[in-house]
Amino acid sequence: MFTIALQQQQYKTYILSDETAGSQLEVVPERGGIITHWRVQGQEIFYLDTQRFANPDLSVRGGNPILFPICGNLPDNTYTHNGKQYTLKQHGFARDLPWEVTEQVTQDKASLTLVFNSNEQTRVVYPFDFQVVFTYELQGNNLKIRQQYKNLSSTALPFSAGFHPYFLTDDKSQLEFEIPSQEYQDQITKQIHPFNGNFDFSQDEIDVAFKQLADQSATITDRSRKLKLTLNYDDIYSTLVFWTLKGKDFYCLEPWSAPRNAINTGEKLTVLEPGGNDSAIIRLTANFF
Repeated sequence: MFTIALQQQQYKTYILSDETAGSQLEVVPERGGIITHWRVQGQEIFYLDTQRFANPDLSVRGGNPILFPICGNLPDNTYTHNGKQYTLKQHGFARDLPWEVTEQVTQDKASLTLVFNSNEQTRVVYPFDFQVVFTYELQGNNLKIRQQYKNLSSTALPFSAGFHPYFLTDDKSQLEFEIPSQEYQDQITKQIHPFNGNFDFSQDEIDVAFKQLADQSATITDRSRKLKLTLNYDDIYSTLVFWTLKGKDFYCLEPWSAPRNAINTGEKLTVLEPGGNDSAIIRLTANFF
């Protein structure tokens, strides 16, 4: 049985449930359209810093923030388009602005569709007209996110898009990674390193990008939680970023359509012609063993 409930917490929160499977999804449209909670068999999959979430002036650390129209940060937070310089904050603005719920479905699955349109606020920092439509689908131990990116401008629309899921963990030393790449780039030093399936969690911060992906699937096995997570992503996603901080009970494995600064360099950048659109799907599966 699938249901969708609306609760007034600090923000209006949509709660999608697959009651047979014991799974739930919580979505907060006005806080960047974010998924704040995903529970499978009653267990939390995502980490959420509730103090930061309660403060609207701070970016959310936790859940599954949306990255658009850039992933990562820009040098001096600036990019140039048609000879004019613009300022754009890290990961863009979609994660900070309200989204609008347009459809709810409870037949065969629980799904919620949200829309984010360009407006006066976005055009100041990103001079384009666009529409982004996401559908969050919950079914059993699967979370699927359907995305559609539409160019409503009379000029070409350059963008990158992605997600920044924060996965909850008790013991990072018990994590095992299957990432379809033999190397990564350290995002801080820019050096390339071979990847053997492990990270050095004694570092204060790990921030690396896998740009040479041989497959469209990655898995993380958390022995401490007896949890295997599988991330499947469409081929628009050229990059997987791994990020974590020492002493924090989370790690992030982030599918990005382009690496950081792509709006300046053009690397893997998606460019939609006027009236064009692009669609993509990512799917997360959580299996407890």
